[in-house]
Amino acid sequence: MDARDGSLHHQYLSPTISKLTLFLLLLLPLISTLTPSSSSSGWQPDPTSSFEELPLNQSNLHIQKPYDLPVSDRYSFINGIHKLWVYSSDHPLSKGSPTRPRSEIFLNQYIYYSGVWQFEAHGYVPCGTSGVCITQVFGAAFPRNTTLMLRVYNGSLYYYHDTVLVPDIYDRWFRVNIIHDVAASNLKVYIDGEFKFETSGHGGTFHYFKCGVYAQDNASYYMESRWKGIRVLKKGD
Repeated sequence: MDARDGSLHHQYLSPTISKLTLFLLLLLPLISTLTPSSSSSGWQPDPTSSFEELPLNQSNLHIQKPYDLPVSDRYSFINGIHKLWVYSSDHPLSKGSPTRPRSEIFLNQYIYYSGVWQFEAHGYVPCGTSGVCITQVFGAAFPRNTTLMLRVYNGSLYYYHDTVLVPDIYDRWFRVNIIHDVAASNLKVYIDGEFKFETSGHGGTFHYFKCGVYAQDNASYYMESRWKGIRVLKKGD
């Protein structure tokens, strides 16, 4: 057999090429599972990318609490952690108000009327706290007051009381990101960096973010949430 016509090479290389091809075919499924994908929760883009963080310090946080109590009776700030608590038997925010008891951080420095805004924080809800709003986007067209609420009922995190976003939220830190595009009337919610929910807005001429505890239907007697790393961000015009 003459090696110059390639027949010798073909005879001895073909088995090698076939084995290599088979090896690559077997390897492809493994490679695909290791390749980052935007559809995989572990590789989703950071919701804060393309947003600018705005200045925020302790003086920008207004504490709303029962009107007859000092702030220190329903709020503490120790080692970078905001702790807010309230009882279902507490008085409302102001005397004669029809609203329910609350202890909330009102981010009053950033009341917005247009643009794309974002709230980010790490929250913690202890076991037993239920029937409570822990985060809200305030402002909506009458007769509503809010555009979005995240509530906790029996250990699950809800959009209002309709949609479960996370089935087990108790006794652990979780990251919350809420993006509000005012002109598009669109809101997106991310938990631990994972997209969880999208909804339309409810109108209103102005909005702002709040977090803490605000009693809702079927509230537990004691309600508490903790927060750290609170940030407000805005997308450039």
